Amino acid sequence: MKTHQKLKEELTQFQQTDKKSLIIGSIVATLLAITPYLFYLYESVPNTQVWDTFLFSYDAGKLESANYVMWLITGKAIPLMFLLIWFFTCRHWWYHVILVPMAMYIYQIFGIFFNTLNNVDESQLMYLVPIMAIVIPTIYLIRARMFDKINTANKSMEELEEEFKMKPKNVWDQIKQYF
Repeated sequence: MKTHQKLKEELTQFQQTDKKSLIIGSIVATLLAITPYLFYLYESVPNTQVWDTFLFSYDAGKLESANYVMWLITGKAIPLMFLLIWFFTCRHWWYHVILVPMAMYIYQIFGIFFNTLNNVDESQLMYLVPIMAIVIPTIYLIRARMFDKINTANKSMEELEEEFKMKPKNVWDQIKQYF
């Protein structure tokens, strides 16, 4: 039997964890709720080449309008925010696939900031190939392992997802887990 002190410690630990998840959940819910306001932030940026504020000065460069640049950024950053929330809250075995569109949006945002792209959304697939070369085989290996366990051990999908949710300690353990 557990002592009274151990039960109190466990309760305190549970309350701290519960409080932490409540705070994180509140932050995520607030971000989701204010998304329309975040998207329309670009309307507060002037339609000029150079945008001067008391904090900084931004030159739109080749894109010619700070308002247009802000519209591009919000059009990329808001879906990236959704994907980040989805990635960190997803409980499915395939959640690593979300990294591919996240990488695409990050690449596009860097292209906007550094004015390296004449057309922001062109030729990004070439830069996504290395990420896809890692993520897609990893997901295939997980899928193959799951189907092997389904056929040999007669486990349900829920049991397999629980088994795959266990986090390895380091990258090498994760790689060994797939083989």
